[in-house]
Amino acid sequence: MYIQSELTQQNISQLKTTLEKYLFFSDISIYDEIFLLKSLQRRMKFTNCFVIDEYFKLIEQNYEEAISFFDSLHICYSEFFRNPLTFAVLEHILLPELIQKMKNTNRKEIRIWSTACAAGQEAYSIAMLLEELKNANNKEIKYRIFATDISESQLQEAIKGEYPASALNNLNMKRAEQWFIKQGEIYSIKPELRKRINFSAFDLLNKQTNSPPVSIFGDFDLIICANLLFYYNYEFQKIILKKATNCLANGGYLVTGESERNILMNCNYHEAYPHSAIFQIN
Repeated sequence: MYIQSELTQQNISQLKTTLEKYLFFSDISIYDEIFLLKSLQRRMKFTNCFVIDEYFKLIEQNYEEAISFFDSLHICYSEFFRNPLTFAVLEHILLPELIQKMKNTNRKEIRIWSTACAAGQEAYSIAMLLEELKNANNKEIKYRIFATDISESQLQEAIKGEYPASALNNLNMKRAEQWFIKQGEIYSIKPELRKRINFSAFDLLNKQTNSPPVSIFGDFDLIICANLLFYYNYEFQKIILKKATNCLANGGYLVTGESERNILMNCNYHEAYPHSAIFQIN
């Protein structure tokens, strides 16, 4: 089956016009063209459309498919300890460094923002590391994790903190037993870990806000913005990165996805640890 392998500006304009008939809020111009094309190809294959014009005719006549395509642009996938190298650096180098910095500067707490938390795996992974460091040193480590997402349904899943066994593939047995309660085939985050994280709705593309209102003033030691930037075009990547930059504490770190490292390197950031996807502003 032949699937069209490129998008033209005319295609994008036509798709935008078609979707706006149903969804007045659907601005697909914010997305990266490669991501749009891949999303189109998946829906075309699913609906047995051979060329884009054929698919456009379909969504002009089929409201359900227009909704399905638009929903396909909102990726809510995440994993515990998703990038092993990044989390290894966080566990063994960066988080201990932040703990020591807090002690040396009399900073009251370590402040962390998970910017697109999906169902909470990323934020819970960070909380596990900090709790383990605290337990290893037999000392109280004060920290606050703010986890946000634009999707209310994903936030409810994150707050619930319940996952199938398959979601724990990146965790060793010790962590699975320490931080989860097994109930049949479902693993639930223990309450003592869940209470460490503040989940709230936040739109990263809203130009009127810099940081989650619950965080009051930002000032984050660590911002995690991983596996998100590559969905958007350059203009909107800059909006997200400017927001993150404005919210970082002096000497703070920004974590991105492994495949997004070049985006940061081209935006006045340098990689703090080679190949780690952990950056600081130049």
